[in-house]
Amino acid sequence: MLRFGAATLILAIWALNAAAMSAPPPAPPVDDAALMADAPAPVLSAYHLFTDVHGRVPAARVTPYDIATPLFTDYAAKTRYFYLPPGKTARVDGPCLIDFPVGAVLIKSFAFPADLRRPAADVRRIETRLLIHRPTGWVAQTYVWNDDQTEAVIKRAGLRVPVAFTDALGHARSTLYGVPNVNQCKECHSQNGVLAPIGVKARNLDRQVDLWTGRGLITRVSRIPTGATPRWDDPALPAADRARAYLDANCGHCHSRAGLASNSGLFLTLEETDPAVQGVGKRPTAAGRASGDLAFDIAPGRPDESIIVHRMASTDPGVMMPPIGRTLAHDEGLALVRAYIEGMR
Repeated sequence: MLRFGAATLILAIWALNAAAMSAPPPAPPVDDAALMADAPAPVLSAYHLFTDVHGRVPAARVTPYDIATPLFTDYAAKTRYFYLPPGKTARVDGPCLIDFPVGAVLIKSFAFPADLRRPAADVRRIETRLLIHRPTGWVAQTYVWNDDQTEAVIKRAGLRVPVAFTDALGHARSTLYGVPNVNQCKECHSQNGVLAPIGVKARNLDRQVDLWTGRGLITRVSRIPTGATPRWDDPALPAADRARAYLDANCGHCHSRAGLASNSGLFLTLEETDPAVQGVGKRPTAAGRASGDLAFDIAPGRPDESIIVHRMASTDPGVMMPPIGRTLAHDEGLALVRAYIEGMR
């Protein structure tokens, strides 16, 4: 019996050793030193933010998130994550931007399924953008994926990438998708002249904040008041609420009191309550071709006479709004804003 027991023990040890030898090595931790270095890493994988070569499996402390109403980017599918260094937490105080600590990273990947009706099949990743919070402030970096979808390479000068897909109605669509350059990142993310996140507001994240608080990732100073950002595509909600949320997400980062378009007097964030600054019956600060010679930003009840509709529908670089971040008009978003204006009396 003793000999049998010893033999069994030896076989068990051999089996454990064999399993250990065949098991893949543990994924390396996120490289905080590389994230804090002055020079960007030449390839995305150098940061170890993902455990797979395709950038789909997040590393430890890299947390996925979603937002209620996202920015439209040529129908691209987006995946979002944030990273918090060990021992650090983010801070929530009310409905506005989450306060992320130094060392945190916001990660957003842009991809196109071959057919939007089958969003999980035949997906091609185009780029992954990082916002890294360093001691000197936030820094933007953009990485473009190779044809094999096995690595993403730093791209500071911007790029045009041909993409083709079938849309939700079964129509073939194609465009030259624009990967932004460093200066374009600064334009959208400028708040009071400083590079900053724009989408990670507590009101955009709703119950996810409760989940992260329970996991010890978030320290909550005060609760989010009633009035989280509506989902723009929820047909159960009033068109006006959804349209305001859409304009907040797609225009409010610039058309706010802290954004680059603050001199326009047109403020489209959800925090604004005065219809006049929201554009209703408001004359533009600059007329001409971009305004289509129309008189008002929003002409109540008359979307075809509203500058917002004119500029949303355009793909002319000198007219379109937003001026960067898209090359196609968003048919569904445009229909929603038209319905919003038609309902005004």
